[in-house]
Amino acid sequence: MEQGLDEQREALHRMAQGLPYKIIISKPGSKDMAYRKIVIEKKESYYQAAAYTEKQVFHQNIPLDGLAGYLTDTVTGTYLQVNAWDDGTEYMYLCSKKGKVTYKTKRGTGAAAKESVSHNRKKNYILEEGTVIPPLVDMGVFTAEGKVVRTMYDKFRQINRFLEIIEDAVGDDPGEEWNIIDFGCGKSYLTFVLYYYFTEIKKRKVKIVGLDLKADVIKNCNAAAEKYGYENLHFEIGDINGYHADFPVDMVVTLHACDTATDFALYNAVCWNARMIFSVPCCQHELNGQIETEDYSLLTRYGIIKERFSALSTDAIRANLLECCGYKTQILEFIDFAHTPKNLLIRAVKKGGSAAAKPIVPKAVKNRYLGEVERMMEEFHLHPMLYRLLEEAGKLD
Repeated sequence: MEQGLDEQREALHRMAQGLPYKIIISKPGSKDMAYRKIVIEKKESYYQAAAYTEKQVFHQNIPLDGLAGYLTDTVTGTYLQVNAWDDGTEYMYLCSKKGKVTYKTKRGTGAAAKESVSHNRKKNYILEEGTVIPPLVDMGVFTAEGKVVRTMYDKFRQINRFLEIIEDAVGDDPGEEWNIIDFGCGKSYLTFVLYYYFTEIKKRKVKIVGLDLKADVIKNCNAAAEKYGYENLHFEIGDINGYHADFPVDMVVTLHACDTATDFALYNAVCWNARMIFSVPCCQHELNGQIETEDYSLLTRYGIIKERFSALSTDAIRANLLECCGYKTQILEFIDFAHTPKNLLIRAVKKGGSAAAKPIVPKAVKNRYLGEVERMMEEFHLHPMLYRLLEEAGKLD
């Protein structure tokens, strides 16, 4: 029996040596095993295992040098089949119920599978491989020839997901000129991509201002914009709170503005009557420090539950308040939860479009959305920043 286990371990070690880009573990040796299959995919600097039960999936990150150990610990004596692919080969591990191992390789299958995957990516994504996009080359996402760097597909998918969310809102909007403010732009890789999207893909005139507090970041971003010839993209040092725009604002973007900085960005967007808002909130600490309840104390008793409930409540309240101000609001998944828990994006599009200077929200609708917010505030003793800002400005009347 031990000899059979040694053969299994040796075959699995051989499979791991080539650092394949995908592995599927299947055929559990018994019906009482927790996972019916495990899919392992290579990311930028690690592997990610997705273990499937009948109704759930559980994720685990694995260091590159830990793959062999994971395979031997997980598969030996338990699973009967493992398939793996690298650039040119499929590796097949088959184990009989008596423990006898058959290990095969098939040339060409891996390359064909990867070519098919690449074809689907190119066909479905807004940014196409083979097109040289200078910001993506400098970010290390594309090669100089416009091909996606193998270890950067996660970033490539994230960028395209962001553009898909923009595209769904912009669509066939007849507006020929767009004025956009990006609050808390940071290193601005998505700001550069957004500029490219409007100018090169949508063929629209666009002016984008990126705002951040870090002088060195702003200096580098302005230098990059000049290098790419992006004449209507520039960056300024400034605080979201109290920022004044000297031009009509069509779109406000705020990605990972920390805590109440998101509220000031949303408030400014409402005051400017911006047509569209795209916000990925981050570090929603405000309500976590306020929340108290007697009837629903099970939501505040456990630290991690309290933290997540507070974060979700923060964004639900923000979405309702934007509805009160005349925006059709959605909360969407931005990127896969396995990569970061900060994966929600608030998309708000002004009802009535550009023709409506101040959208009229039916009183019954406003009362419903506002009533939900105020009842939650009362129950959990909350005083959210966005509510206070909008109330003081008379936007909730």
